[in-house]
Amino acid sequence: MLTLTTYGMWLRGDVRGWVDRGRTLPPDPELEHQDRRRMPHPPFRFLPDQLLAVGQAVGTSLIYRMGLRIGAMSLQVWHLHVVIAGSDFAWPEAVKCAKDAARWHLRPGRPIWSDGYDKRFCFDIPSVRSRIAYVERHNLDNGWPAKPWPFIQDIV
Repeated sequence: MLTLTTYGMWLRGDVRGWVDRGRTLPPDPELEHQDRRRMPHPPFRFLPDQLLAVGQAVGTSLIYRMGLRIGAMSLQVWHLHVVIAGSDFAWPEAVKCAKDAARWHLRPGRPIWSDGYDKRFCFDIPSVRSRIAYVERHNLDNGWPAKPWPFIQDIV
């Protein structure tokens, strides 16, 4: 499962905790304040009415450019979750593909994604199902179907 966050929405020191070199660290309001002051652009959020179209662009790109199978995906105003079936793809290439697809679709003229991303490996069927259910809950919370895009496949 990949999680990508939009620009400025989860800074170092965030009250929810933050990750550095794979370790989750506690909130640090001063560090967050310093990072926010250095940002040349305001934080980015997708508009709610853009989510389905941008999600379609991202999913289509991951499938056609990378040959990936998507088992679940949810695009929210400040983050993207995507569960991808096992493959030989390189994680950084898949992340770049997803980010570029959203940028190309919107052409915003400013950064829309944070630099990093989070990846979670699923080593057994129960963990894959758990990640898929987690992502699908985001879609249901938006009032959408669990699988709002036609490219989402059963991968387990």
